[in-house]
Amino acid sequence: MIEVMNEPKTRTPMPAPTREPVRRVGPPPPGEQPAMLIEHATKRFVVGRKKRPVVAVNDVSMSIRRGEIYGVLGANGSGKSTLIRLISTLLTIDSGRIEVLGHDVERHEMAVKQLINRVSVDAAFFKKLSPHENLAYAARLYGLDAGPARTEAIRILARLGIAEKRLNRPLEQMSRGMQQKVAIARALLTSPTVLLLDEPTTGLDPRSKLDVQAFIEEVRDTHDATIVLTTHDLAEAERLCDRIALINDGRLVAEGTPDELKALVASQHGGEPTMDSVFMTFTGRSLDDDHDDDENHDE
Repeated sequence: MIEVMNEPKTRTPMPAPTREPVRRVGPPPPGEQPAMLIEHATKRFVVGRKKRPVVAVNDVSMSIRRGEIYGVLGANGSGKSTLIRLISTLLTIDSGRIEVLGHDVERHEMAVKQLINRVSVDAAFFKKLSPHENLAYAARLYGLDAGPARTEAIRILARLGIAEKRLNRPLEQMSRGMQQKVAIARALLTSPTVLLLDEPTTGLDPRSKLDVQAFIEEVRDTHDATIVLTTHDLAEAERLCDRIALINDGRLVAEGTPDELKALVASQHGGEPTMDSVFMTFTGRSLDDDHDDDENHDE
């Protein structure tokens, strides 16, 4: 089923790009409270020497079910990482609203922070410290008991392919793939209700990427967690995601399961039933395309 959204009313005087209809595929989320509700979210920046206004997230609405892996795809600078930062309270929303399990990200910021954890493409660590020390610090921040937290950290790291003998090596001496695995372990250690994975496998070697993907599947199957995943890897999105949203120039342009999106492209646009054709059909761009307007704040 395709739903065409009505043109929203203008809420602020700052100019915004002309909106195109949002094409939604598949049934709406069920009636129970969603894990995440995003309604008409908009975020603007002023960039460059000429102080140009740029709409990074433009009237985006989503309803994400509890327990699903929800993918957000878009070319570089499309607004997907800005959206993740809005959800995680790292940026303030200009208009619209975002709720995580009923908690407004602005009015209930601390409650939201306790429910979510975020892993970005450039994970932040104390790189002079070891994986164990970084995870122990995270455990203390979240009020976890040191003994059980260490046992769980060792289990998670082992599942990701990091042996216990490496736990005391400084992170700066470890590969980027190993560091990213530690970032994922740190996020899972706190048992988040909502896990935000912002390009978690970008730049990883093939073995590390497969390890991380398999672990994400395991988290979906064994934990009561909702996962929002942004990625540049279309095969990864097709493998992991229950539903996918495509973002272009800050706007939500299509949403559905991978199979629904591929079927739509094949039947209505005559394209090959692949995720590559889905991406090109709805965005007209390559995943590697850069958008100059957004490069200062959405990478």
